Order: sequence, then C-alpha cells, then structure tokens
Amino acid sequence: MNQKVAWITGASSGIGEALALELARRGARLVLSARRQDELQRVADATNLPPANVLVLPMDLTDEASLPTHVQTVLDHFGQIDYVFQNAGITQRSTVEATKLDVYRQLMEINFFGAVALTKAVLPYLLHQRSGHFVVTSSVAGKIGTKQRSGYCASKHALHGFFDALRAETFEAGLRVTIVCPGYIRTPISLHALDGKGQKHAKMDQNQEVGMDPAKCAHRICNAVTRQREEVYVGGNEIMGIYLKRFFPGILSRILRSRPGE
Repeated sequence: MNQKVAWITGASSGIGEALALELARRGARLVLSARRQDELQRVADATNLPPANVLVLPMDLTDEASLPTHVQTVLDHFGQIDYVFQNAGITQRSTVEATKLDVYRQLMEINFFGAVALTKAVLPYLLHQRSGHFVVTSSVAGKIGTKQRSGYCASKHALHGFFDALRAETFEAGLRVTIVCPGYIRTPISLHALDGKGQKHAKMDQNQEVGMDPAKCAHRICNAVTRQREEVYVGGNEIMGIYLKRFFPGILSRILRSRPGE
C-alpha cells in the first residue's frame, strides 16, 4: 500500500479512524471523509503524515449531487485513487413494530445508498484506470438478522448483493471488491444508534464495550485487502453465527430467538 491513495469514509471515529492510522503506517496517502471537519483534522494529525499526503475532505454521503465534485477534488490533489474504504454508517436499536418508516429510509440512505452513490461517482475513473479496490464495511448483521436491528441488517444485507454484483461485473477490468463483516468492535457505534423515532440511543452496548480493539480490526482488514480477499470476518465468537447460519440455520434461529434485545 506504499504511496497508494486510500479514500476512507467514516474516518472520524471507530473502524474508519483505526484504518486511517493503520494505512498511514503502511505508507498510504489518505483522503479522510466524514461530516465533522474538526474530528477529521484530529485523525489527520494523529497519522503523522506530511500535510501533502493527507487530504481532509468533509462530505455528506447522502448529498449525491456533491459527490462528483469531491471525486474531482481527490484527483486534483493526488492524481489517482487506489482504494475506497467505505465505513460510513449508522445502526439501530428498536423493534419493527416501534420503528417509523422514516427511520428505515434514513438507515438505507446512509448505509446503502450513500455507499452506492460514492461507488458510482468513483467508478468511471477506476474503470478508465483499469485498477482500484473497493473495501466495504458490512457487518455480521449483513449475514444474519438479529432483534432490534431490522433496518440495519437490511441495509447491510443490501451491500452484499450490490457489491457482489459489482465484483462480477468489473473483475476483468482490473477492479477488486472486499466486503468486511466485523462483529463486536470497541467503537461508539451503539451510542449513535437510532431508536424507533429516529433519536439517538445514547447507550454503549455491553458487547460493544468489550469488543475487539479497533486497531486490531484495522490491521486484519488491511491484511485481507492486500491478499485481495473477497470477504473477511473480523471479531470474536460472534463470528460463529455466520457459519451456523450457513450450515445449521435452525440452531442459529433458536439462539437468536432466545436472546434478549438490547
């Protein structure tokens, strides 16, 4: 990854921030994107990269019309894009019955349509370049459905369908796609989760609090990307749920039914 250009969305905290630090250690040049410029600048400073090697680019992924301009900004600054790490996202803590339809739309706009829109904005350049790598953060919830996560699970499942199709379409053109399924990683994602009315959950989940260190997660993700893995699972024992779903779905269903909602 030395001197490659890696664009990271959701770079202001959590896995995105950890990826910025890991990629900087591997010699990459970075584009850091999220909504909060002050937090992006904090992460940029923490990378210890020369100012010319890190571009702070605040943006709103739901503002589709602005994305081509942002792509051009990156190209004007670095002249290339090699990796697009898509980490921006928001989760949920509410039952289907209690969740307003607008909350589902918000989850899909940020988690799915935002990733699709940026991909489509970057794709023409990567196809012309005949190289490039999309790294998409899904979740274990992109493989299985759990209580009080219906909209989050749906948005993450959708990412798999879209990016699996993109991989098949663009492989011969030299593009690669890695889908990352993290389990419990020690990030503030549950603090910003939406409840059924679209308000912040504002609580740290116990499993999240004792989850994997984000730095370890980022290290594993980057190793998988350099090996051009198509899909990678990162976490603890919760990863076993993916294999139970594949081979013993009835057992997993009973486990999920018996677990209390968070």
